[in-house]
Amino acid sequence: MSDLTEAREPYDARVGVVLMSFGTAATLDDVPTYLASVRGGRPAPDGLVAEFRRRFARVGGSPLIRITLEQATALETLLNAESRHGSRFRVTAGMRHAPPFIRDSLLGLAMEGIRQIIGIILSPQYSPIIMGGYLRAVEEARSILPADVRLVVAGPWHDVPAFPDALAERVVDAMARLPNHERDRLPVLFTAHSIPRSVAEGEPSYIQQLHDTACAVADRLGLPPDRWQLAYQSAGHTTELWLSPDVKDVLPALRTAGHRTALVAPIQFVSDHLEVLYDIDVAAREEAESCGVTLVRTESLNTMPAFVRALADVVRREHF
Repeated sequence: MSDLTEAREPYDARVGVVLMSFGTAATLDDVPTYLASVRGGRPAPDGLVAEFRRRFARVGGSPLIRITLEQATALETLLNAESRHGSRFRVTAGMRHAPPFIRDSLLGLAMEGIRQIIGIILSPQYSPIIMGGYLRAVEEARSILPADVRLVVAGPWHDVPAFPDALAERVVDAMARLPNHERDRLPVLFTAHSIPRSVAEGEPSYIQQLHDTACAVADRLGLPPDRWQLAYQSAGHTTELWLSPDVKDVLPALRTAGHRTALVAPIQFVSDHLEVLYDIDVAAREEAESCGVTLVRTESLNTMPAFVRALADVVRREHF
């Protein structure tokens, strides 16, 4: 056996991981193309494009893609540092509606010779209907991948203990920035992206996962039931009913109850993007101020070590 052969990594020891996220427009000029992708190829009305551009400009753009790539780098570093049995990991990112696309990221790993690939949707709570777009993107990619590539997509991972651990740590950090007299009664609003009620009725397990996540974080924090609640945000502007309560509708009641400060802790979003930087930090905060409430938000998980640990635990769970 030659030295070159001896040094070569075992064929089945390399594992690829694709962190899959929604994507975003990279610049204001990219907004129409991005929105058309989100709308299944249909051009967005001028009014929608203008509003998205306004929000995009207000928060200085969305860092979603950059952060997801950073999460991939951090995860790859951790997995390889703790690797056993000769496994080596290659982690990348793939988007549904913007480059780098899921299809291209999967193909890129296959072209590197990787034959074991794990896809992780960066939404800890899972629904085959709500996450259907990711699953379709993966299935479309299968047709161009080599036949011997083994590809799995992780299911729900909200119950991986390191995930609520990370969320609880973010809440503790946010509370530590407040005066002592505000912490004792501070109401905590755990938020998730709203969906139409018609969709939610067909996905009871998904809604239960959201409640389970909120309960797990509250338990870690020792929060009694009257100190926290699950609320929704970022509802679409349509005529159909969306899940309630919306976080903005909760605020007046908090002020009536005597609260002047409230803490928002997203439990579904794992990085900074428009739904966090605009919907919470701008729109919800302005609503809160109009009610006489100061809205504080937990820092997003981004590349927080405890969160990267949670992703590593998901990879190990799915590793085949």
